[in-house]
Amino acid sequence: MLDINFYRKFDDVLDDIKKGKIQTREDCGKALKSIMSDHPVVYNIETTNRCNMRCKMCPRTTMMTRKIEDIDRETFLNVVDQIQPHSKEDWALWKTYCEKKYGISEDDVASENHFFLYIISKVIQLHGYGDPLLDKHMEEYVRILHEKGFESYFSCNPANIDFESTFKMMDAGLNYIKYSIESVDDNIHKQIRGERSNFTDSYQSILKVLDYKKKNDLNTTVVITMLDLNRRNQKEDYDKLLEAFKDLDVYIYLKSEDCQWYRKDFHGTKSIHWSEICKHPWMTMTIKSNGEAAMCMEDFNNEIVFGNVREQSLYDIWHGEKYEKFRNMHLNHACNMKCNEQCDMKLIGELFD
Repeated sequence: MLDINFYRKFDDVLDDIKKGKIQTREDCGKALKSIMSDHPVVYNIETTNRCNMRCKMCPRTTMMTRKIEDIDRETFLNVVDQIQPHSKEDWALWKTYCEKKYGISEDDVASENHFFLYIISKVIQLHGYGDPLLDKHMEEYVRILHEKGFESYFSCNPANIDFESTFKMMDAGLNYIKYSIESVDDNIHKQIRGERSNFTDSYQSILKVLDYKKKNDLNTTVVITMLDLNRRNQKEDYDKLLEAFKDLDVYIYLKSEDCQWYRKDFHGTKSIHWSEICKHPWMTMTIKSNGEAAMCMEDFNNEIVFGNVREQSLYDIWHGEKYEKFRNMHLNHACNMKCNEQCDMKLIGELFD
């Protein structure tokens, strides 16, 4: 989820900076603090950092060194018990805001920015640096979220589809499941995602998932994405993917690549999320598979950690000294911070440089 109220009000802070009403980093920090929610909004819960793929564009493949583990049931429940879904009133304000600022309505066709504004903003995201299909507790987690009024979503590799567990998750109320497909050519797909995956088998598995959804009149939205990796014949390959899923009940779009700093191949982005100033230090919290509250899901090695939800409440972590120090580092555009070296997003402190 996003703190959609903070997100909307953040624009007012930016306007005051441009108009000269906010002239110092200190005043900016006070302004952001005044619109920050007293209780944290959780962006994602990484239920596992276990993965059997070798994706060439993922830092996990070559740079992640932290221990492989799954979140325990008690920790998951503890986190969910401390958060709330958006109210209908807040969501109505959010929709008006998105239509006015971005010209994108909730009823528009699928796109990466529609997905960010109207799906990412409201769901509890259940993935991080792992594949949730490898977590044997996912059905229960989805059911818990559904019963508490949250919408659930995760991205996964279709090569890992287990029909029995996937169908159980759909029956439990899973709202969105995203399958990543990098090419309709099996060999190219393997070059990008690793030897365990290919298009042909993945496509047939997704068709079975869609058939189960239709036969049982379920509400799970099946999302298909291809990453824009700036590779040769990318457009032609994506057009073939569109053709393969033509007239099928899927939400499909071409996604800008995350983490372009890592690939040393910055080819730009069409994503609102990656184009705008980072709001996360004041807007959302990420929970990792070991219970640590980290700066965001992009921190693949948990290098910036503010506490552990097994030992502290979300509220105490959110208002703790470590979080405050991190926010001040963003404001001061600290040169020795990981966010400057291993992220493509801009920091608000850059406006005062």
